[in-house]
Amino acid sequence: MSLRFPSLTPLAYFAMLVQSDEHFPLLEAAACVAQDDYPDADPQQVLGDVDQLLARLKRRLPAGASALQKLQWLNQFFFAELGFAGNVNNYYEPDNSYLHAVLRTRRGIPITLALLWLELAQGVGLKAQGVGFPGHFLMKVNLSGGQVVIDPFNGRSLGREELAERLEPFRQVSGLMGEFEAPLGLYLQAAQPREVLARLLRNLKEIHRAQRDWARMVAVQDRLVTLLPESWGEYRDRGLAHAEQGDDRRAAPDLEIYLRHALDAQDLDAVAARLADLRGARP
Repeated sequence: MSLRFPSLTPLAYFAMLVQSDEHFPLLEAAACVAQDDYPDADPQQVLGDVDQLLARLKRRLPAGASALQKLQWLNQFFFAELGFAGNVNNYYEPDNSYLHAVLRTRRGIPITLALLWLELAQGVGLKAQGVGFPGHFLMKVNLSGGQVVIDPFNGRSLGREELAERLEPFRQVSGLMGEFEAPLGLYLQAAQPREVLARLLRNLKEIHRAQRDWARMVAVQDRLVTLLPESWGEYRDRGLAHAEQGDDRRAAPDLEIYLRHALDAQDLDAVAARLADLRGARP
């Protein structure tokens, strides 16, 4: 059970949760993300709601259920009975990234659906993990007969042929073909909690960037910089978002950090030129 810290700001609360990789509270940290848009959103309520779902699921499981039976009951409960599914009609709605909203609407994107499903799966003793597959977050479960890979958008199991087909566009764009082609298993490795949370935030970041919603993008970047303090590109992106808002005072230090640390980046000249423009624009 997590404790409340009412005196902390939402960002400070988030920072406290993600400061260590040991016992990383992924679900709680992910639930905090909604507080940028919904200040009254309560991560503890999300945890409580998921606990209630888990209790309902456990009551349905037959005594001595095998791992395969648990998986079947979980999918029936989550996708069929509760009706969780991908929001195909409004995929880029920010609410799809907010767990309290996904619990209410039963609609989300792969990573938020996976976060809820994985919490239930692990709660009933399944060896389940998230997979940071290119373009579409997945889930996997280790059973005695092998590994099952599941699409959180609809609960379907995915075979090697379909996974390879989904991977093909990424391989072509990235040039990882022929002698450079990595085995499929490399893309099915378990994602670490910090990586999962970063992917969730980067999804939101791209939504706000596409909509030129710089204020909301800055809020997401604050969390990314907190989560990944040595990911220098996140400082650059926050600085550029500040600059788009006309906030040169906050933009310049972030761009300076990027230039000081990302020494091999290909855009150093462009960022340096933008920083020079900001400095010249000051009175």
